[in-house]
Formats: sequence, structure tokens, C-alpha cells
Amino acid sequence: MENNNVKTIRDFIEREKKSYASIESTVIPALHEAEGVYGWISPEAIEDISNYTGVSKAKIKGTATFYAMYKNKPMGRHLIQLCTNVVCMVMGSESLLSLLNERYELEPGGMTSDGRFSLVIMECIGACGTAPAMLVDADYYDNLNEKNIFEILDKYQ
Repeated sequence: MENNNVKTIRDFIEREKKSYASIESTVIPALHEAEGVYGWISPEAIEDISNYTGVSKAKIKGTATFYAMYKNKPMGRHLIQLCTNVVCMVMGSESLLSLLNERYELEPGGMTSDGRFSLVIMECIGACGTAPAMLVDADYYDNLNEKNIFEILDKYQ
């Protein structure tokens, strides 16, 4: 019996390939779809995409790891992206990073033990005038400090 995730990916690729000159062009949209289905670009997702496009698993994995937007390992329910570029660092993002570690045992590239949060370091969010800043999922926050960072994160369960 076919897995529903496999069927979803296959059906997506079948629909998408009509929009492109070559089947290889469906790889990036298929990676987005697979991430939505699996929650990350799992080895199974790479295999599914390879099976239905004929593109080698190595090329698909290369594409998935080249682009920083893809999750290449299991992630928490909410993604914290903390800016640590120069201005954010000067304005306190390093101390916020330490606080996240103390409260949640959360390291950059890691996930909380309960699967609630994952943390990635951002090179720049473009908030130099209101640093330090972060994204939680697609929500933007700036003027962060020791108090408001946890008030913000408490909203995300």
C-alpha cells in the first residue's frame, strides 16, 4: 500500500511538471511541497522526489542543502531566527542567545527537548535601527531585551 506522503508528492509533481519545460525544473517546487508534507527535507522526501522526477538523489540533496531556506533536519514547531550581525550583537543579541540557552537549553541549530522551538542564527534581518531583532516563524520582533523576548516566546506553544 502506498504511503499518503508519497502519493501527495507524486501528485504534486504530476501537476507541476505541466508548468515547466523540463521535469528537473519541478525539483525546487517539489522540495517546498515535501517540506510541507514531512516538516523537513527528509531522506524519504529526497527519495520520493527522485523517484518521480528521475533526477538523482545526489542532485536533489545538493539543491536542498544549497538553499538555506530548506529545513534539512527535524525542526521544532516554531522557528526562532535571531539576528547576531554586528548591530544586533552590539545591542545585546549575544546575551539573548545565552538566555535562550539557559531557559530552553536551546543552542543555534538545535531544538528544544519538547520540540517547541528550533533556533537558527540570522546574519541580518534588516533591523539595525531597532536592534536586536528576531523572527519567530514569519512574525517579526525588534527592540528585544531580557524581559520581552520571553513574553514574546510565551505566545508560541
